[in-house]
Amino acid sequence: MERHQLLHRIKFLVLVFWGILPFSTFSQVSKAEMAIQSMMQSNPIVGLSVAVVKNNRVVYQHSFGLKDQEQHTALTDDCLFRIASISKSFSATAIMQLVEANKISLEDDVSKLLGFRIRNPRFPDVIITLRMLLSHRSSLHDSQGYFNLDVLNPEKNPNWAACYNQTEPGKGYLYCNLNFNLAGTIIERVSGERFDQYIKRHILQPLRIDGGYCVDSLDKSRFATIYEYSLESMKFKPSPAAYAPRSQEIAHYIMGYSTPIFSPTGGMKISTGDLARYMIMHSQQGKLAGTRIISKRSSKEMQTALSEEEHYGLALLQTDRLIEGKTLVGHTGSAYGLESMMFFHPKEKFGLVVISNGCHPEMLDGFNAVLKRTANVLYDAFVK
Repeated sequence: MERHQLLHRIKFLVLVFWGILPFSTFSQVSKAEMAIQSMMQSNPIVGLSVAVVKNNRVVYQHSFGLKDQEQHTALTDDCLFRIASISKSFSATAIMQLVEANKISLEDDVSKLLGFRIRNPRFPDVIITLRMLLSHRSSLHDSQGYFNLDVLNPEKNPNWAACYNQTEPGKGYLYCNLNFNLAGTIIERVSGERFDQYIKRHILQPLRIDGGYCVDSLDKSRFATIYEYSLESMKFKPSPAAYAPRSQEIAHYIMGYSTPIFSPTGGMKISTGDLARYMIMHSQQGKLAGTRIISKRSSKEMQTALSEEEHYGLALLQTDRLIEGKTLVGHTGSAYGLESMMFFHPKEKFGLVVISNGCHPEMLDGFNAVLKRTANVLYDAFVK
């Protein structure tokens, strides 16, 4: 038995000893792990890292497969992943902190917050608000790109109008990464702190979480290599761009404008266990271990869907399609080949985190099939 597997067994036995898990669960653990390992043997999967929360406590965490396919190094629980769009909830959490501090309002015109005009040319008199950004109801889309703000700035791009769709702002949902790179920029302009540093000081450090948006501030040896699967060649290819440090761009950083360099929309790097701790904070209405990150009111606002059509709140969505009979709150992520999900049930106090650094992209009920099947195996073993 490898060292990380031995430590995993010891951690589980400690949970049994302290009465957090019944001893009878031991057989369920073995059954669940066998099911996941069997799935990995019959499907193209590089690695899987999982965590289960029950009664708002992490009761199970384990990593399967490889961290680095070329070096054949095992994926372990301390590995860091770029979690893609789950990152949006960190940006929204920061915005809610600034709202609570009366520095901004969700109804503010983002043009005033950003310093250049943000208007759908088809509806020039309709302001686009911060709430619209966080709920994907701004009428913006990603067709012109979202890695810098020049595409949207009328002073920088004569084709800025192409960034908008035909729907009136506030009247329709369209998922858009640019929304959250704008939100991250607003965090920076309002707080006076560089985006990555704000998130670290006001969310990660209070929760004792080791992660962040700035590659150069993290231990690169912990990064799980991300792989994209080719349906044509049926092989995995590493995606080094997932952890591109962008050091040169940061050296010429313009506060309140260069923010997309850190990708507030998808650039958080974090371990599965720490993501589970962050999830518990949201499940407990903004508080973890005596530390309040956002108010109960802000937490409820983030988790409440604005429409029954898309079930999306403020960077958190509701779904009844992951676990049969359960309506969960959370988010998914997908980028560079990585697949991630974080979903919890606030009333029943359970949650699931599943991350793959490379797997088959097949979809099932709106989710990556590998992640959905893994989530159900974990639910049946530890929660049901």
